[in-house]
This record gives sequence, structure tokens and C-alpha cells, in this order.
Amino acid sequence: MATPKFINNSSSFHQDLKNRVNSYFEEQRKRMTGNFGLYFKAVLFCVTYFVVCTHLIFFTPNNWVAILECILLGGLTAAIGFNVMHDGAHGSFSRSKAVNYIAAISMNFLGASSIMWKIKHNIIHHTYTNIDGIDDDIEARPFLRLCENQKRYKMHKFQHYYFWFLYTLLLIVWVFKTDYTKYFSRKIGTVPIRKLTTGEHIGFWVAKLGYGFMMVILPIMLLGFVKWLVGFLLISMTAGFILSIVFQLAHTVEHLQFPLPSPDTNKIESEWAIHQINTTANFATKNKLISWLVGGLNFQIEHHLFPKISHIHYPAISRIIKQVCAEYGLAYVEYPKMRHAIASHVAYLRKLGRD
Repeated sequence: MATPKFINNSSSFHQDLKNRVNSYFEEQRKRMTGNFGLYFKAVLFCVTYFVVCTHLIFFTPNNWVAILECILLGGLTAAIGFNVMHDGAHGSFSRSKAVNYIAAISMNFLGASSIMWKIKHNIIHHTYTNIDGIDDDIEARPFLRLCENQKRYKMHKFQHYYFWFLYTLLLIVWVFKTDYTKYFSRKIGTVPIRKLTTGEHIGFWVAKLGYGFMMVILPIMLLGFVKWLVGFLLISMTAGFILSIVFQLAHTVEHLQFPLPSPDTNKIESEWAIHQINTTANFATKNKLISWLVGGLNFQIEHHLFPKISHIHYPAISRIIKQVCAEYGLAYVEYPKMRHAIASHVAYLRKLGRD
């Protein structure tokens, strides 16, 4: 499937948004990147991750403490991905390109390839959000049907029950399967990826082999296979579920659109910025703890419109974006509580499984 085009800006919506958001930063004399609070959070999460990991592998706590530490490590894995890697990959973590690069490659220490992530997420997902056949984030066939354009199987009638377990497998499948599938096929879904540089090839394999040694081989040598397997599954499944649920609540809930390009022109019948509004939702934006833990990704509308602005600014610019959407008659989809978004996601899966 050829990547579609968006129609030329048919309104001043996007330009109006950019002007008002830029004015906010000029008036407040703020930079669009991170601040001390973000850097403190990043150091806190990363140091805690390595301390807990070291304690688990080299000091072997009793079983119940080890279980709790594994669950904590899973949460920290997701938190580092949300707060450090994500902003770094978008170039919004710091004004320094070097610091952004270091933040972005933190993903390699968590098992996934930062190279593949940047292509899959920054380029494909952020451009072609919720377009079936292009956006790999809504591709979970045959186990889940995530939009009406996808074929429905009998098992989908129960997908709103079993998706909870499938989401726990995200990181395991990502680390040990999908990264390699993308690397060797040179495609993400149906979209060909650019030719990787020699440095990127080396980086991919160094990261994978390093993770394999530190998180698989070394723990097995020191702890034994069974203890490693239980611990690794607890860490990976906890992280996988948190990562999955946060990203799915932003795009696969009720009231969002899954547009397809016109078969004649291969164009999406809206401009890019309006497409992002139509395909993205926010949740729990008043909950400061959730916002802090998930790196502002509950402000997904703001992130999709301004990915190069650090998530620490999303609460402020959300008020601007909401106002502009109201002026242009665009639906700004937002769920007041996280549980409301989860209920909407479950209802959406149930509807797709039975239609």
C-alpha cells in the first residue's frame, strides 16, 4: 500500500495553532524543551532502575521481595520509555542534540531498538495515525481487530475479554520478534524503510547482544533458569501491559476516526493537523500523578500536534489547543478519568468484535 497524501491546508487551523502556541512560549519566555524537573525525574527513574536491577541479579533477595522488585522494574521500564526515551527520540528532551540522542538510546537498554522505533513511531505513526495498512500501531492481526477496515474473525467476539493478557506480551514480542522482522524485511508493516547506515547496523546488533547478555545470559548464570524466567516474565509483562494500555487509550477508543485514503487520489480528505485531532484522544489530564508517570502521554492530542515540544508543557498548551478546536468546530476527544478511557476502549473492542 502506497503511503497516502493529505489534502493541502484547506483552512488556517494548523497555522493558527502554531501561531498561538509560539506566542505562548514567547510571552512566557520558556523553551519548548525539558527543564530541571524533567531531568530530575529522568535521573530518578534511571538510577532506581539500575539499583533495583543490580540488587535482583547480584544480591538475590528472598522470593517475595524479588517479585515486588520485578514488578517495580517493569513499571520503571515503561516509565523510562515514556519520560526519557520518548522525548529524546522526538528531540524535545533537551536543547542539546547529544543529550537527546542519549535519552533516545535508553530504549536499547530496555531491549527494543531505538533505530526501528524512530522510523516506526516518529515517521509512520505520527504522520499516518490510525490509517489501516500504514500505521503499525493498530496492527495486531489476527488476534485483535482494531478498526472496522480489518477482517473480523470469530475469536474477535471475545477480544474485549482476552486483550488484557495479550497486552502483557507486547514487550516480549517487540524485543524478540518484531524488531528483527522489521530489520530483515526492511519494512514496517507494508511501508519500506530507508537503508540503514553502517553505524545503525552496528548499533542495532550491539544493543541487542548487550541486552541479551545483561538481561538473559548473566541472570541465568547467576540465578538459574527458573528464577530468571519468572523474573523476566514479571518485568516484561508488567512493562508490556503498561505500555500497551497507555498507547491504546490514545487511539483505539470510541469517537475516534480511522480514515482511509480515496481510492482514486490516494489522499486523506483532511489536512494533517485536523487528521490528528480526529484520530487522537486525551485521558486523565487533571491527574498530575498519571501525567508525571506516563510522560504526558495522556495529553496525546498535544503530543501529536507538537511532538517537538516536551511533555512538561502539554497542560499549558492544551488550553490553547482546546480553544482553537472549539473555534473551528472540531471535536476534542478527552476522557476525564483513566477508567473512563479504559471503559471506552473495552466498549470499542467489544463493538468491533461483534459488528
